[in-house]
Amino acid sequence: MSQNHKILSHLKSGQPLTAKDALELFGCFRLSARVHDLTRKGHTIVSEPVTVKTRDGKKVIAEYRYAS
Repeated sequence: MSQNHKILSHLKSGQPLTAKDALELFGCFRLSARVHDLTRKGHTIVSEPVTVKTRDGKKVIAEYRYAS
């Protein structure tokens, strides 16, 4: 199963996905590229900024969700 298919299945199940999650779950280093592939195929995926704690303070990252 391709990364695109795995990512799409994950998002369609209602679970959000970050780049860190995609790396851990699917071995995907470029989640934004895979999301781009999926949106070009007609899937509606939205990105929301999420603030996470890091060792150096806080960082804003993208969290992707499937928009039904």
